Amino acid sequence: MADEKGPGWATLKKRLTTLEKSELVAVIKSLHDLSSENRAFLGARFAPSEESHLDVIERYRERVVEPFFPKRGFGKLNLADGRKAIREYRKATGDAAGTLDLCLSYVEAGTRFTLEFGDIDERFYSSLESVVMDIGKMLRTPEGAEQAGTVLARLKTLAQAADGRVGWGYAEFLSDVVEEIEEYFDGY
Repeated sequence: MADEKGPGWATLKKRLTTLEKSELVAVIKSLHDLSSENRAFLGARFAPSEESHLDVIERYRERVVEPFFPKRGFGKLNLADGRKAIREYRKATGDAAGTLDLCLSYVEAGTRFTLEFGDIDERFYSSLESVVMDIGKMLRTPEGAEQAGTVLARLKTLAQAADGRVGWGYAEFLSDVVEEIEEYFDGY
């Protein structure tokens, strides 16, 4: 019985290696035309210059912030959409600094949302805290460590903004993470 998802990577790779350059370009164009996600991925992967890279990250930032603050209407809090944009950017570019920036944008937007509209629910804060934990992990890589100062400053600002104003232990969690990061880099 054939797999409903299609052939595995090994099978595809074997077939792709037999194609001419023009045929590969045609396959990539078909993928590009198939969905907006594919266009975003290819645009991020093959951004030709620093200026284009900044445009790419801004497009992803819009997707990260959209669940909280859409251009029109009220935020629907489809938090998975914001997190998906972060994952797609990371896979497309491998850019640690940009990924950290997008993660912080997500947490900043979520914190701003709760400060403007009041406490949300446990799922909301769990999502924000999960992204903060991802930030902590990324900072422990050589690429992430280069961004530690900037990341720490932004996290401190968030912790201060949430202190005494946000429930569910969120402000305390942010303060604890800031302290852990400071301790880690003091011994670094």
